Amino acid sequence: MLEEESTGTGAAAASDAALDAYSRAVIGAVEAVGPAVVSVYVGGGGAGRAGAGSGVVVTPDGYLLTNEHVVRRAASVRVSFVDGRSTTAQLIGTDPATDLALLRAQAGALPYAQLRAAPRLRAGQLVVALGNPLGFESTVSAGVVSALGRSLRSRHGRLIDGIVQHTAQLNPGNSGGPLVDTHGHVAGINTAIIAHAQGIGFAVPAGTAQWVLSEILTQGRVRRAWLGLAVRERTLELRRVRALGLSARGAVEVLSREPASPAAAADLQPGDLVVAVDDTAVDGIDALHRALSQVAPGGQLRLSVVRRMQRLSVVLTAREPPA
Repeated sequence: MLEEESTGTGAAAASDAALDAYSRAVIGAVEAVGPAVVSVYVGGGGAGRAGAGSGVVVTPDGYLLTNEHVVRRAASVRVSFVDGRSTTAQLIGTDPATDLALLRAQAGALPYAQLRAAPRLRAGQLVVALGNPLGFESTVSAGVVSALGRSLRSRHGRLIDGIVQHTAQLNPGNSGGPLVDTHGHVAGINTAIIAHAQGIGFAVPAGTAQWVLSEILTQGRVRRAWLGLAVRERTLELRRVRALGLSARGAVEVLSREPASPAAAADLQPGDLVVAVDDTAVDGIDALHRALSQVAPGGQLRLSVVRRMQRLSVVLTAREPPA
């Protein structure tokens, strides 16, 4: 009997130790990043407050990230901190394709968090979401990474790749808040939930957020390659696939091209079928978008094109879309 009690006591102690370790990890993440998390209040131009969300300061001079959908059509923005301070914020730039926006708080000596890509982020890893859901400021929820490398379609139709799926509870108002790892680094910016689902949240990864931040600060906007094509997805006949030695039946058909565009300069024609970019098969529009995301304006792409029953190689120099 004494041995059973002793064993039970040991198991309870081990359980308490594990629980304490979990608590310490969450508390450490909150203490490291919590002071840099802000409430974002958006004014609608004469109609008072139009919306609210969350954000996180990521530089010592007050630049902060939030979601683009939080500040869309904002006439004014204010941010408030956990210490009670409140200040106006300037909208520096947005990137609807990743649902990210960059603001700058008009105040000095602000706490900030480290935005750092986490190459060792793994499924099952503990993460913490910080934000202000439904107006409840400084709310903490913990969960685990459910999956990496998810794709989520933005409001502009592009796929955001590398999305982090996690189980930390999110609600309206969490948008734009940080997803934090146990080292106190911002691993992502929370962006979306699935309506009527529980434990399914998504965050734009820190690496993508870093790139968007850098593009806006150095270029004033996020630059993306543009070819000047209108396209649709097309399934090829099996005989054509075999005759041309293609690796997939999917392709992207050119419907039209913009005048004075890279596509026009390369003489791509309506009816041409794009089957590969730089030796990577293109079986649909999303694959073409992914290929374009790998090249900066001014860079070259080599398209493998089927024109009737001929396979051609076409080189284009991508550039930014017209204003």
